[in-house]
Amino acid sequence: MDPFEERLEQLQGAYLKLISRPNEKFVHSNGVYNRYKYPVLTAAHTPIFWRYDICEETNPYLMERFGINAVFNAGAIKWRGKYILVARVEGADRKSFFAVAESKNGTDGFIFWPEPVFLPQTDEPDVNVYDMRLTQHEDGWIYGLFCTERKDPSASEHDQSMAVAACGITRTKDFINWERLPDLKTPSPQQRNVVLHSELVDGWYAFYTRPQDGFIEAGSGGGIGLGFSKSIENPVIENEVIIHKRVYHTVYEAKNGAGPAPIRTSVGWLHLAHGVRNTAAGLRYVLYMFMTDLNDIGKVIHCPGGYFLAPEGDERIGDVSNVLFCNGWIAEDNGNVFIYYASSDTRMHVATTTIGQLIDYVVNTPEDGYCSASSVQAVLGIIQKNREFVHGKSDVRN
Repeated sequence: MDPFEERLEQLQGAYLKLISRPNEKFVHSNGVYNRYKYPVLTAAHTPIFWRYDICEETNPYLMERFGINAVFNAGAIKWRGKYILVARVEGADRKSFFAVAESKNGTDGFIFWPEPVFLPQTDEPDVNVYDMRLTQHEDGWIYGLFCTERKDPSASEHDQSMAVAACGITRTKDFINWERLPDLKTPSPQQRNVVLHSELVDGWYAFYTRPQDGFIEAGSGGGIGLGFSKSIENPVIENEVIIHKRVYHTVYEAKNGAGPAPIRTSVGWLHLAHGVRNTAAGLRYVLYMFMTDLNDIGKVIHCPGGYFLAPEGDERIGDVSNVLFCNGWIAEDNGNVFIYYASSDTRMHVATTTIGQLIDYVVNTPEDGYCSASSVQAVLGIIQKNREFVHGKSDVRN
């Protein structure tokens, strides 16, 4: 066989084997969710014809022409019976773009659509875009809110790292045609991790924000905020109120931000967020949950202590190690929930659970008492309850 054809056949065979590999649910879990053995999206899941010029005349060695570094931080939605991820695809050139992948069952078999998303530009073109949150809004549109990054105009000439982050907004009805809206304006110098609430609140669009002073540091603006805009075509928030702030010696002491759009349940809105703390090994990102009131979305009514999901095993290794991040989940009508999370800015995973399990977790897990003594009290409370239960069973037997 011709060496070129042989190499192409090997590439295609490895790709087909990867996308057809069934995923395996781990047997042991904490009762809240189930993790799976394999990532659902990686750099290797991107189509061969994105990365390789497969014309022997122009690429006789069949070299990779456009390298893909990572696939991560995907928005998620159930659409026309398929599980849709709008993933952040990062090239070897460090530029990110969006691409749509779909699966029939939500846990494996994700295949990218033939072409990545070509995102329209505003008058001030993006340098980098990433981390899209998808919201199926009651106004009939599917909105994608993402971080748009541009060089800081105030940076000195020799500084090529200072940037400004803002919330970009686009919308679609078919994931092929995207309408670009103006960037969100807020009182804060910079914005990341902005999420659009799925319902109007007294006729206003509601946004969960993360105001921050600088591109990296939260500064005085840390916490998950809430703000309202009368228009989505000209989105302006005049006032931001922090609804979940950073707290000393917690999993969200350094930074925290909203994940995917919250899920409405019979008892409140379920929120999945990320929390950041500083360690001797660097920043550690984990996921945590809280619930807000059905009729007052800015009122936190439950917040379990500690993290909900944290990096484990190979998830701890990657471009930015010891990081979990989530900006996409899917709640089905039957109560099943698919949580799509990225590990170490490198790959996408899935965890499955149910609305009932999440409500139980959020409502009944002890809240953080913010000191060691309260943690011991929480453990003692469980121990005492178990003693009473075992003693009661013993009395019944006797």
